[in-house]
Amino acid sequence: MHIKTSNQEKLNLGVGGYQCNWGIHIAGLYETEEERDEIVCGFLHEGDKAGDLQYYAPAERSVENFKHTYSTAFPDCSNHLENDQQFQISSPKELYYPEGTFSPWTMDENLHAFYRESQRGGHRNVRATAEMVWALEAIPGTEHLMAYESRLNYFIPGKPWISICLYNITKFDGATIMNVLRTHPYTLNGGVITENPYYQDPDIWLYKNAPQFLNR
Repeated sequence: MHIKTSNQEKLNLGVGGYQCNWGIHIAGLYETEEERDEIVCGFLHEGDKAGDLQYYAPAERSVENFKHTYSTAFPDCSNHLENDQQFQISSPKELYYPEGTFSPWTMDENLHAFYRESQRGGHRNVRATAEMVWALEAIPGTEHLMAYESRLNYFIPGKPWISICLYNITKFDGATIMNVLRTHPYTLNGGVITENPYYQDPDIWLYKNAPQFLNR
């Protein structure tokens, strides 16, 4: 089933038999490890087959655990995990707060640099996913996480990029999940992708909640 999410090319999402379009930002909501793995492994394996560049930041598991899970599910692709031209897997600290503090502005700079490098390397399409439970730790700057999520809606549209931000709804409170919904135009839950009626354009959400992070 195809859900039109932009005017860009179609891709196989790898979950629920869905197709969507590049340039999309999705909130992946789940309760169990099985639900999480269905999203992560299906999403990345579909990109693996297509030759996309995969980026994954596990937080509820180790990198080694993910590699074991992926290799068990797709043994013919296990060697791809060691090729950084196909897979780049890092810890949340390496991605989100390498200097010890989380900053939406630093994330902007790093994402743009990563995107430019990926295009120079010949990778047209980028699939990114990350488990967001790292933000429940006492890390300076995490109070700005939703500003970062909102700002991703400036960065992603128009690019050959798809991000699934993974939120374990058994670990985040209801207020946080509501802000997740307000900062992601699409949701993936129970194997179903839907357009999110709670989503707010970043100009609106940031103006109301974090005006210091409005686009510049």
